[in-house]
Amino acid sequence: MKPLFMILAYLAAVTFPLILSWLVGGPPRAFHQELASGLGIMAFAVVLMEFVLSGRFKSISNGVGMDVTMRFHQIMARTALGFALLHPFLYQGAPSGGQRPWDPMRQLVITTDFSALSTGIAAYLLLPCLVLLAIGRTQLDYKYETWRLMHGIGALLIALLLLHHTVYAGRYGSQPVMTWLWLTMTGIAVGSLLYVYLIVPVLDRARPWRVTSVSQLTPKQWEVTVTPDGHSGLNYKAGQFAWLTIGHSAFSLKENPFSICSAPAAGPEVSFMIKELGDFTQTIGQVKPGTAAYLDGPYGNLSVEGRSEPGVALIAGGVGLAPLLGILRQMRLTGDPRKVKLIYGNRVVDQIAYGDELGSQEVCYVLSDPPANWRGESGYIDAALLDRVFSAKEFSDWAFVMCGPAIMMDIVEDHLIQKGTPSDRILSERFDYD
Repeated sequence: MKPLFMILAYLAAVTFPLILSWLVGGPPRAFHQELASGLGIMAFAVVLMEFVLSGRFKSISNGVGMDVTMRFHQIMARTALGFALLHPFLYQGAPSGGQRPWDPMRQLVITTDFSALSTGIAAYLLLPCLVLLAIGRTQLDYKYETWRLMHGIGALLIALLLLHHTVYAGRYGSQPVMTWLWLTMTGIAVGSLLYVYLIVPVLDRARPWRVTSVSQLTPKQWEVTVTPDGHSGLNYKAGQFAWLTIGHSAFSLKENPFSICSAPAAGPEVSFMIKELGDFTQTIGQVKPGTAAYLDGPYGNLSVEGRSEPGVALIAGGVGLAPLLGILRQMRLTGDPRKVKLIYGNRVVDQIAYGDELGSQEVCYVLSDPPANWRGESGYIDAALLDRVFSAKEFSDWAFVMCGPAIMMDIVEDHLIQKGTPSDRILSERFDYD
């Protein structure tokens, strides 16, 4: 019920300005003009709510799940963009005013005050850029920290521009009650940024950590373990993740989200399985024991704790093993009686991590580029492999937990649904999002 409640709360938040505008507005205009205003109001409301869907609020990401939260964030960002792009072109036939070189046909006329229009025009140009940069982030050659800073500043700038445009150029936004509503919603959005970039670092600074070990698992994968420095540690569930900062201030933007591969039952130390991908991860092997660290977490609901299914299927691709390893370790340490099967896919044998710990019993290793003497599965984690590993009863009764590349996740999720696995028994977490 919690995801349903949060979805209803979100829909109520984004539609409330539209409803209130209708209640306090003046005489009705032509339908296309009212539609234009409605689309603009909805676009602004969605933009403001996107701040809350940033993934850094535990009550949301832990309740609904990070995967659902970020997918919804993506969908609503595109929805807001669509509404915003259509918004000005529906004002044909609006009351005319003075000469405007940007609108020679007088189809976008709202007011004769260019300052009120200019902020809307600026936001109109910036919003597509923000969305497109997010979609193409992985293809662009700049640091994750740089993109994150640009994304945050860009979103804040768009929100402030839209606030000015809505209040000073909008027919409904100029109503006093609507002005106060937009000021309140914008304040909440800006406050969410202050919470993430100011309040959370202050809280993290009061609970520092220290690196205790950095171990190389494979040629490009490492295990980093941190221990609490003067406090009890992190209260987390196996399968969750945290934002990790090593060797920098708690206020630094050089923090990255990593899944926790340790088990809560193992003690206060927290371990992360990290693959060399970006600027920070490529230097992880140079981190020395004793280096200061900070954790912000836990986040996510990729956990089997408290679930009643008779078995747990763990499906990992590459470094996606991390949260599933935490689950497996926790189940072993607590004597969990449920049956477990693990499918673990990689490209080559040198990428297999924790092979000695995992063993071979109830573990299906898959390589897309296997050596000549390979005895495990060859190819990819696909529908045919799943059918070989799991029985019809396991498909219908077990909980399936997966983490890995998007293409693997899509294939597995589609096949599980086709085999009749209930959606509430499919838990997933992707590596990254646009």
